[in-house]
Amino acid sequence: MTQTKTTVSAKAKPIIPLLPYQHQDVESEERFRWNCWARQTGKSFTKSLRRILRGLKRRRTQIFLSAGERQSRELMQKARQHCAALKIATDYYDNRFFKDLSVKQLEIVLPGGVRLIGLPANPQTARGFTGDVFLDEFAMHAFDREIWGAMFPTVLRGGGEVDVASTPKGKGNTFYQLRHNDLFSTSTITLPDAISQGLDADADQMRRAMGDETLYRQEFLCEFIDESTALLTYDQIAACADPTLAVCGSVGELAQDPRELFVGVDVGRVHDLTVVWILAHGGDVFTTVGLFELAGAPFRVQFELLTELLSLRRVRRCCIDAGGLGMQLAEQVVERFGGHRVEAITFTPALKSQMASALRIAVESQRIRIPNDERIRNDWHSVERTVTESGHFRLTAPRTAGGHADRFWAAVLAVHAADVGGGQVESMNVGPLHFARTGAW
Repeated sequence: MTQTKTTVSAKAKPIIPLLPYQHQDVESEERFRWNCWARQTGKSFTKSLRRILRGLKRRRTQIFLSAGERQSRELMQKARQHCAALKIATDYYDNRFFKDLSVKQLEIVLPGGVRLIGLPANPQTARGFTGDVFLDEFAMHAFDREIWGAMFPTVLRGGGEVDVASTPKGKGNTFYQLRHNDLFSTSTITLPDAISQGLDADADQMRRAMGDETLYRQEFLCEFIDESTALLTYDQIAACADPTLAVCGSVGELAQDPRELFVGVDVGRVHDLTVVWILAHGGDVFTTVGLFELAGAPFRVQFELLTELLSLRRVRRCCIDAGGLGMQLAEQVVERFGGHRVEAITFTPALKSQMASALRIAVESQRIRIPNDERIRNDWHSVERTVTESGHFRLTAPRTAGGHADRFWAAVLAVHAADVGGGQVESMNVGPLHFARTGAW
């Protein structure tokens, strides 16, 4: 067991700078708090400090539930920094696993036996504890309703407290519904609000640089955006997100996967990303096992990656964007691996709608599993379905600094590759071949 113990002198005065709205939240004694704060205004920083101080005062275990393992680790790192600034001796454990799940349970033990437990949220990890709870970025949690039902009994005894904090992500989630719960004290801090109270930032510059008014209103003005035109709602996307999903970061790791693999490639070069999305087929579900994002990579580098990937025996089929910039790369890959394994797709409005609908059906039926990643969430949600004056459906997405819904279209191509696969690979053992001895040799 790895254990790191930090013990420091209490002579120096601890200094943790807080803005007025943060100070008010830390000092609050309400049992149930709902915080809708803009991005980068200090939600996790403030709430982790609040729960440390409340835990020490009340001598109760504090459970931190985050959207995924990466977010859980970052939140617990903030808690450790607070403990160091406050000169609190701690024991830190980072190699424990939650019961029978392959989920890391991070733990900080404070004086008096007070425990801070950090976990990626799912209905199973939300059970089995007694203490106070902090739900970090709750609007981004997959299975949020189930998590809420599993977690809430945790605070039944001893006046347990609940802190819920997030930036909005549509109206179809438990975080949005809690804003109308009269038992929760509420706090909404937009970016302009935070700046007026001392946050060093330029709201107008951020608005212009972001280049997407809808996302700016959501991320920085705390608006619960109407999702009526979105092809996929945040709620639908969250239902397919798996916080425990580990995505391979190299082709070598993918080589160890025994399942059939299907690949989708959306090609970019300067303004957009090249995204390679890999699905593994197991049972009735397609699981995202690989995701490669190349920003500004030369086509030579992109071709080398695809060559290495398609050389894996388990890769059954690949669909690649062959429109515009992708034409040359698609031709090279088809020539190298053959049309039976690689299909070059030239998008038309009708084909886009048809293929995007296939992904939407997979999402609605929850037959696809994706990483619980904010970039993927925003990318998939950015695609809008509108009706033209002539009555035809059109799919559009804003072009941002992070791409042009490239992750969405790579996933669409991967789903298409899986749907048009030609069945199971069959083989037959035969004896040595015999040739006639006549003829020209």
